[in-house]
Amino acid sequence: MLAKTLYQTFQRYRTLQTDKITSLPIVILMPHSACNCKCVMCDIWKDNKNLKQLTEADISGLLASLKKFNVQTVVMSGGEALMNQNFFKLCEILQKENIKISLLSTGLLLKKNAEKLLTHVNDIIVSLDGNEIIHDEIRNVRGAYQLLKEGVRHIHSINPHFKITGRTVIHRLNFREWPSIIRSAISIGLNQISFLPADVSSHAFNRQQVWDQSRQHEILLMQEELPELQEIIEQIKEEFITLFETGFIAESPAKLQKIYAHYAAVYGLNEYSFKKCNAPWVSTVIEADGTVRPCFFHKPLGNIHSNSLEEILNSEDAINFRKTLNMNTDSTCVKCVCYLNLPPGANPL
Repeated sequence: MLAKTLYQTFQRYRTLQTDKITSLPIVILMPHSACNCKCVMCDIWKDNKNLKQLTEADISGLLASLKKFNVQTVVMSGGEALMNQNFFKLCEILQKENIKISLLSTGLLLKKNAEKLLTHVNDIIVSLDGNEIIHDEIRNVRGAYQLLKEGVRHIHSINPHFKITGRTVIHRLNFREWPSIIRSAISIGLNQISFLPADVSSHAFNRQQVWDQSRQHEILLMQEELPELQEIIEQIKEEFITLFETGFIAESPAKLQKIYAHYAAVYGLNEYSFKKCNAPWVSTVIEADGTVRPCFFHKPLGNIHSNSLEEILNSEDAINFRKTLNMNTDSTCVKCVCYLNLPPGANPL
């Protein structure tokens, strides 16, 4: 076991040094292109009628590459992954290869699928946008908060130790509710809550066209609101100090401050925060139509319906992309809100 661990660490180090993928700890799959929420900061739901989804054949076709790259964790993202009627069959294929499965979910279907989730998924990350009123308004789904709460509590009534964490995008429509979001996370029964600023400048989240300035400012904080954001962060640091200490709030106070810095950078008040990220070297994203990306935000590298994952990730173009990517100057990386840094010896998500 030790020899295997050391070999895996060496392969991950080798990937970082050569820009050729020899080990890939994390793969993010989007089993279903549609979503059951209509969030104000996301355009995925606007294309629900053009349904795309990964099949059992797609997942089986990935296995050779997943084995060769020693993939340890698959993150099921979306859209809403649970809307794929064969979701649990996809999980079974991966579980037979001892791959852990993490689910990102809106939470609306947790209670309905609780028993199967406890069997086929290792942990769940749900989206939480506010207290009940704010959450339902942002999700544009009446009763979304209640369904989320019922789902979390039902799963924990069966298995109190099953890990369910929350993730909140802080933006203009909910930043004033930030303290109540933390209280809601406790009330619902989440094991942890994390926070990040909103992405408004990329093609991610099914934006066929980058949002114009008017659309961006529906989500971006206005410059005159920034002092209020800073006051709220200071309030959180003081009021919830024990939750930082216990790790219930995933970020440190210093990392929460970077959310202010991100929005301040939009107005040129400071530089965007430095991000130490190696996502294109330790993970990849496979969308519901088979498109492969180095991360959520960069351009596609290929499609699994045309080439194997190994061929795509180690093509001349893909290797050159990683070799020449300068995260300090690349406009996509500089403004990134969701980055990953996984050292060679660290465990995946």
